[in-house]
Amino acid sequence: MRLVILDNYDLASEWAAKYICNRIIQFRPGQDRYFTLGLPTGSTPLGCYKKLIEYHKNGDLSFKYVKTFNMDEYVDLQAECDAFEKKIKEAGGIDLFVGGIGPDGHIAFNEPGSSLVSRTRLKTLAMDTILANAKYFDGDLSKVPTMALTVGVGTVMDAREVMILITGAHKAFALYKAIEEGVNHMWTVSAFQQHPRTIFVCDEDATLELRVKTVKYFKGLMHVHNKLVDPLYSMKEGN
Repeated sequence: MRLVILDNYDLASEWAAKYICNRIIQFRPGQDRYFTLGLPTGSTPLGCYKKLIEYHKNGDLSFKYVKTFNMDEYVDLQAECDAFEKKIKEAGGIDLFVGGIGPDGHIAFNEPGSSLVSRTRLKTLAMDTILANAKYFDGDLSKVPTMALTVGVGTVMDAREVMILITGAHKAFALYKAIEEGVNHMWTVSAFQQHPRTIFVCDEDATLELRVKTVKYFKGLMHVHNKLVDPLYSMKEGN
């Protein structure tokens, strides 16, 4: 497990975007060779997404979006979830899953108490998540969905690599639960302690609940972590 600590949100977002860019280019994707990137929606990775779009526009990175869930009201939602799992398998699996977490440590919409081997499914949202999403509905709670389709914890665990972005003091306790305590289904992000290739990217504010020794240890590894993003490769250069 890696923990990459940057000074602030913008630097954390930039580091994450550079890492993703380099991983894709080093993979050497081609016409029949795809790098599958899992990108769930969420506010935490937004800065990272914007940076990836910037690389795309500059020609440093090339990608295309693939539609995932069909949310038409007449769709059989369980069949849609099963079809999504099938799409992942047909694509050869997810190479790198990138996501953020909620203050309660949920990954994607795997709320506290979710099974750590769960697959893509319909999930009832916790009130904290509904309140957090109200900003996307003009603050009107009556308009916020109370259920959502989500990849499962087990689905994400099957990815070859997982990157989780955690920023802000309001998520500091979740980061503490994620890396300094044991695996617990009430903090679903903690499951990734057991993934062979997990990388947490955070800012200083998110480390406020961590032990001083933990922070010093991982900061001492930044010279190693920075080699993963420097130099920044570009598809224009044919790397």
